[in-house]
Amino acid sequence: MSRARALGLLVGFAADRAWGDPRRGHPVALFGSLARHVENGLHGDSVPRGVLHAATLVGGAALLGVGVERATWNRPVLQAASTAVATWTVLGGRSLEREALAVHRYLAADDLPGARHRLTHLVGRETSSLSSEEVARAVVESVAENTSDAVTAALFWGAVAGVPGLLAHRAANTLDAMVGHHNARYERFGKASARLDDLLNLPGSRYAAVLVLAAAPQRARDARRAWRRDARAHPSPNAGIVESAFAGALGVTLGGVNRYGDRVEHRPTMGDGRGVEARDVPRGTALARRVGWAAVLGAAGLASRLPTHAR
Repeated sequence: MSRARALGLLVGFAADRAWGDPRRGHPVALFGSLARHVENGLHGDSVPRGVLHAATLVGGAALLGVGVERATWNRPVLQAASTAVATWTVLGGRSLEREALAVHRYLAADDLPGARHRLTHLVGRETSSLSSEEVARAVVESVAENTSDAVTAALFWGAVAGVPGLLAHRAANTLDAMVGHHNARYERFGKASARLDDLLNLPGSRYAAVLVLAAAPQRARDARRAWRRDARAHPSPNAGIVESAFAGALGVTLGGVNRYGDRVEHRPTMGDGRGVEARDVPRGTALARRVGWAAVLGAAGLASRLPTHAR
């Protein structure tokens, strides 16, 4: 059964690389609609209500995964197929790359308004006044962070916990994107979702950073130095690790001022290189792609060695 899980991770990853996310009827979008409905019934300016919201939805996703694994137990072909479908559903590496390169095309054509608008598909920060260099920096930071959130962390949980791990991780990640914000509506209600997402992404971000060193061997020393020196100053326990490693590997400096509506964040400087330029966007996506392939090979190897148990 462990080999079936490993095969499913490989096939699901290959499907994501080949096709990316489906244009319509994506299961994650359907989950988001359900989450919004549950939120409307539970919302309040309260941490306990947020805990109930996160537990209901993430727990429900995990239980769905348990049901799938029970139904396919002792049926290796079905287990591999269900793991592949779940992996394809939760991964976002190919779509992340497409969006990043779409912004790059606007930058390469000197269409800054178009680049600013397309960037809103990738980030939640204010984009209307960004320079071309700031747009490029935002893209590289998003590629780095989401390579961890949407690729390496998902593959890690798929390797150690199968379909339940894949679905629960993506559910937590989706809830964090929906309610894990510092504003009047979500400051307390979204805290549980944000903390759970941080917790589940702890191993994936470290895994991603290690793989950055392997994927950029000529700059591994710089990536490691930036990781060890700069990551701790970042407000996120996970994003700072992978962003600093990317900064060192690409030879650029990340971090700076980010605006989210009326809120301004002064992110720490990461890396020792020059400022980010438009040409660094395809370099960043190429690095992320190499990290993704290394991540799935490592996850498949781990899954093939871990015992699986009937649930």
